[in-house]
Amino acid sequence: MFNLKQSALRRRLIQATAFTFCGLGALGVAQAQAWPAKPIKIVVGFAPGGTTDVMARVMAQSLSEALGQSVVVDNKPGASGNVAATEVIRAAADGYTFLIAPTSFETANPFLFKQTIAPAKDLTPVVGVGRSQMYLLVKPQSTFKDAKEFIAYARANPDKLSYASAGSGTPPHLAGELFKKVTGVFATHIPYRGAAPALQDVMANQVDYVFDPGIGFPHVRAGKVRMLAVAGAKRSSFFPDVPTLAELGFKGAELDIWFGMWAPNGTPAEVTSRMGKEIAKALTLANTKTRYESLGAEPVGLDNTEFKALLANETKMLSALIKEAKINID
Repeated sequence: MFNLKQSALRRRLIQATAFTFCGLGALGVAQAQAWPAKPIKIVVGFAPGGTTDVMARVMAQSLSEALGQSVVVDNKPGASGNVAATEVIRAAADGYTFLIAPTSFETANPFLFKQTIAPAKDLTPVVGVGRSQMYLLVKPQSTFKDAKEFIAYARANPDKLSYASAGSGTPPHLAGELFKKVTGVFATHIPYRGAAPALQDVMANQVDYVFDPGIGFPHVRAGKVRMLAVAGAKRSSFFPDVPTLAELGFKGAELDIWFGMWAPNGTPAEVTSRMGKEIAKALTLANTKTRYESLGAEPVGLDNTEFKALLANETKMLSALIKEAKINID
């Protein structure tokens, strides 16, 4: 009798436990389906008004409308994006904190700085949100007819040219070093605190050339600076008559500035998948194209697989370049 009662009790306990787990599973599904249930934060590692910040705000506006929740941008500038990355790494993996940043914070920063974070391991890539190409601009007093003539002169006069950049270790600096490697020229690097002052000194004929991320378009059109080539895999939609360096015979000098979104490791896959799909839709909107064009950028999206492949390839290329050029940022 005792054994029968004990067996019946054990069955009821097992059934109750099973119902409990089923209930918890259903609750988890319901919570995932209910996302987002509160405002979402996008962290940006640069000050308001820059390319990364504007892209993030364009995405935030579209996502707010699509998801039915407020999406706010939180600027955390510092250490070339590492301050913002650190905050997102430490955030709860609940789908309410994301990072929008240039890919260089993952593909170049770990090889430039002594840092305690490893973005490739500490964060989950979500989707690519756009890109800026870089353009070879020379000072207005330059008499070169085209990029080939410019490169021929630079090769023959290795001590005479200088190039400006937005700062040591920035994409325009890395583009300049890649250009030197591929073409075999030598030029003195002069770093500035941002792309604008670098461009300004080229326009003032104080520096010979710069790899500009798109802010120089009005000055090119006004004749205040001259564009010789595009440092990308294809011609620019903004200047379709300007050849790429690859077209001119200098393959391997391509370096675009890509931007993307990351999430804390462990963020539910259904959340990052939904986020990726909504961003893909946002990138097709006319307003997005207009805002991006004002930055000299393009709303080119990359899905999760494409984005991860880009990060891997860019890391391989830039890590080798940084090592070979002996670029260090203290």
